[in-house]
Amino acid sequence: MQEAPSTSVKVIDSHTIGEPTRVIFSGGPELGTGPLSDRAAKFSAEHEDFRRAVCLEPRGHDGVVGALLVEPHAADCDAGIIFFNNRDTLGMCIHGTIGLVATLRYLGRLNGSSCRIDTPVGPVTAEVDPQGRVSVTNVPCFRTHHGVSVELTDHGTITGDVAWGGNWFFLVDGQGPTIDSTNIHELTHFCESVREALIEAGVTAFDGHEIDHIELFGPPTDSNTADSRNFVLCPGGAYDRSPCGTGLSAKLACLAADGKLQPGQIWRQASILNQNFEASYRQLEGEKILPTVTGKAWITGEATFLFDPEDPFQFGV
Repeated sequence: MQEAPSTSVKVIDSHTIGEPTRVIFSGGPELGTGPLSDRAAKFSAEHEDFRRAVCLEPRGHDGVVGALLVEPHAADCDAGIIFFNNRDTLGMCIHGTIGLVATLRYLGRLNGSSCRIDTPVGPVTAEVDPQGRVSVTNVPCFRTHHGVSVELTDHGTITGDVAWGGNWFFLVDGQGPTIDSTNIHELTHFCESVREALIEAGVTAFDGHEIDHIELFGPPTDSNTADSRNFVLCPGGAYDRSPCGTGLSAKLACLAADGKLQPGQIWRQASILNQNFEASYRQLEGEKILPTVTGKAWITGEATFLFDPEDPFQFGV
């Protein structure tokens, strides 16, 4: 049986170069003290009402990424976080981590310029520079499949790679509609078709996990300021307004595996809104890499959400 949200939930809103994060710092559901992966599974199974109430209308919209601030399980971490969106929980979210760090600074809960954050897929580290830019060192990332082809009714054969960047991605380079903000509808439809084709073809991650993020790449608007421009469709059908940090981590894993980007070399990834993340990586064993992604977030608001039992849409529309 699902538990209703608290009658009073306190949140801080931010955006990371266009992509919203909503951190719940008071009034969230009690999930116990186990590993973050277990608590995220419990959140997914038992607190759908809370997730919907935070992310969906009338309080939110499809682009909102929620972030439930919890006590960490890993002993070396300063905070724990569970990310979720309009569909379900997320393994990791780098734009959300950047938003979380901005929120911790706003709340006066960040001691010094660095912190270690526990997530359902493992701990990550964040460093803040004097200009407020946050560099997130992600979990180890890697490519599992190269040159996977699927058939689309309207676009023929589409080929891409499968990689882990904290979430699972299918990465497609130079195929599909032009990556431009005027083509959001066409890009969304194309990505949804690719995701459906992957399911029909039985293409999954190596552990059978659904590949729930589709990421398209094309040339940048200005090659002097970016190396590539992307469009990322998230599970739930919303597109990422930022360059997507976990998707960028997956991209770096592919570039590293192909010998197209060396350790320490900077990759500048532009978003559909033409805003950049910068990233580089450190080589680990085999083809695994440890990416670091840099971006900036801005606080946009602080609110207390109230829940009236007589409100027919208290848990979202």
